[in-house]
Amino acid sequence: MKYDPKAGLYTPAADPELDRRQRLLEELGLDRPDALFDQFAADLAHAAGTPYAMVNAITTDQSFVGLYSQPDGSVPQVGRTMDRNHGYCPDVLDRRRPLVLPDVFAYPRFAGNEVVDMIGIRTYAGAPLIHEPTNTVLGTVCVVGLAPRPQATGKASLELIKKHRDALMDIIYRRSGQPPQQ
Repeated sequence: MKYDPKAGLYTPAADPELDRRQRLLEELGLDRPDALFDQFAADLAHAAGTPYAMVNAITTDQSFVGLYSQPDGSVPQVGRTMDRNHGYCPDVLDRRRPLVLPDVFAYPRFAGNEVVDMIGIRTYAGAPLIHEPTNTVLGTVCVVGLAPRPQATGKASLELIKKHRDALMDIIYRRSGQPPQQ
């Protein structure tokens, strides 16, 4: 995301991959919610100890094709879509590498994000889903939580999200008939 000094906001960068990403998402079956991805998100949330996890296909908005939101009523429920400018996944898309924020308030750039006020997000870990044959970022896999974590948890969160990103890409490749990438 780029900083717009006139608006005083970070705005999405131009997205030269958008058309290719939309075609690939459709071809790979990542253009609609899927029970397999919902289960993947649930497993990830439990592994991370967070109330939310998402498999996020990013086009003109963010579509959670895999979604876990702790169902016991203790956290705000979220829908399957979110504005492309909200949250931290658009930054992961632009960066093309993982982003771990054990406490979003420790990073002024991220502390003012809409999701902080919308549902109280305080911790985030996300990784890009990169389609290797085309080098296209399809979206992200992420976990979010409502309680900050110590900075020392960052490395473990990074390893966890990368491990799950790799496992998810293997699932995506197998489902599409493509061999998993090494």
